[in-house]
Order: sequence, then structure tokens, then C-alpha cells
Amino acid sequence: MKVTLISFDYFDFDKNIIDTLHQKGIEAQHIDISKFRYRYKSSFEKIKNFFSKAFFGVNVKRVKMEEYVLSRLESLGPQDQILVIRPDRISRKTHEKIKGYTQKYIAYLYDSTNRFPVDHLLKGLYDTIYTFDLDDADKYGFRFISNYIYINKKPLVPANELPTDIFMIASIDERLPLWNQVSAYCREKGIQTDFICVGKREPAELDAGIVYSKNNLFLEAIENRMFQSKAFLDLIRTEQNGLSFRIFEAMAYQRKIITSNASVTRYPFYNPNNILVLNESTISDIKTFMERPFEPLTEEMYHHYTVSNWVDTVFEL
Repeated sequence: MKVTLISFDYFDFDKNIIDTLHQKGIEAQHIDISKFRYRYKSSFEKIKNFFSKAFFGVNVKRVKMEEYVLSRLESLGPQDQILVIRPDRISRKTHEKIKGYTQKYIAYLYDSTNRFPVDHLLKGLYDTIYTFDLDDADKYGFRFISNYIYINKKPLVPANELPTDIFMIASIDERLPLWNQVSAYCREKGIQTDFICVGKREPAELDAGIVYSKNNLFLEAIENRMFQSKAFLDLIRTEQNGLSFRIFEAMAYQRKIITSNASVTRYPFYNPNNILVLNESTISDIKTFMERPFEPLTEEMYHHYTVSNWVDTVFEL
């Protein structure tokens, strides 16, 4: 079987799908458009593209990226299945050309359609559309599948051997006010945190318990910080209810999770001893929650959320 994945894999999550396909003996290729770079030929072309985007909705960078995708497919030849993640990044016209290279065309949405609309891609394009958003699955009739555990399971470590109570790293956005409140509460209660916010400029209002960084930290740089923490903090953006990868990292590290994603209570692994649903009124529950013992998942439940099971499901292996 020949499979190609097309995605914008900035954080290297999607490469785990390819690695898992290889482990299962499947010939798999990854067209990672996050690695595509286009340089303007001149200052004139840059100015021309500005007006092209503003008045005609045509971006030369996107045009060249889509040409790159099609040229890669041309070199790879016909595929049994093609999966595209975040299909909103590619025009329908190019999707139609991509579909001509495969017997089965699949999409996976790991963001809400409220944030990234895909209405122009729905009719007659995909054989199957998967989504991580329970509401989108109900609204559009997409097949539901969550994100996945992409790292090997870590040993269960007694809480008293871990120096940090709660870890979080995230970009600076609308989540910051709630994050500030959590940080202030933790400082007041003596809860040890490792909070890192990332952005181009340090926010004017930033709690003393949150460290600012101009540069993003990827998995290799934060693995030890995660391992030393008893719990992870997961604050979601507006209009999101699908589960972020932080939830599944907590499963792999066998750690607690404090999340503002209330939809987590709809999943079979939900356990109030392991998961605290956070809002302004439950911040005061953090200390009590941290004192409860962690309860490991069963092996059956854990396997259900692994990337191996995700690949088997999506590609119907």
C-alpha cells in the first residue's frame, strides 16, 4: 500500500503518523508544507503580492506552495490513500488535482470549523472527513476521532518525587487572563509551577509566576520539564472543544491534567481524580485536586488513544 500525508507539521506531530505507517510495513511519504519556503524575486514582487492579496485574494506564496505539493505528487505517482491535515490551507482547485492521484482521499480536521471554515471543501471532494471536534462531528456528520498519544509511555513516578507541581507552555493570546489568575492562585498557595508564555513581545500584564520567552520551545526542549511535573495545564482557545495534544502527553507521562476544555468530561477516560475542568470558579479547587492520588489508565483504554490505533482507524488497516 502507498500512502501520502500532506500537512503543515510545524510542531512535528504529524511525522509520528508516517513513522507508525512505516512500522506497519506501509510505503508512506510526507509532504510537509511547513518546510516549504518561498523567497520573493524582488521588492517589486513583494509589493505586487501585497496588492494581489488585498484586492484579488491571491497570494503568490500560497500559489507556489500548492505548485510544490503537486510537483511532489507528480514525482511520487499514484497513491492508494492520501490524507490531508488542515485542508483549509489548500484551495479547492488544488484539492481536486490532488484527488486525481489517489483512490481514497481523506481529510483530518484538528481544529474547529469555527476557527478554520471548510465549507468550500465539503461537497464531492473527500471520501472521508475525520474531525477531533465533537460538535463538528454532530453538525456535519464527520467521523469523530481525537488526537493521539505520540510518545512512548513513561513510568509512573510517585508524586512526592517530582519537584514541580504544574507545567504549561503556550503562546500569548486570549488565554492569558485565565492563565494569570491560575498563576497568582498557585503562588498564593505555594504550588510550584513551571509556566512559560511565548510571543514576539512580553505582555504588559503578566503574573510573576509566568516566564516570558521570545522563542518557542519544542518537545526536545521541554521533555525533562514535563517529566518533573505532577500535572500539565491545558488552556484552550475560544470556540475549541477538541482535545489538544497536551491531554495525550499527560496520558503518556501518566500525569494529571488541569484543562479549561469542558468537553473532556464526554470522553471515556475522564476521571475527576486525574482531570480537573478549569474555569474561574474552579481555580480554588486546584490545591485539593493536586492532593488526590493519580489513577493510571487501563492498558486497553491507553491503547485506544495511541497513534498506532489512530493510524489503523483512519487508514482502515
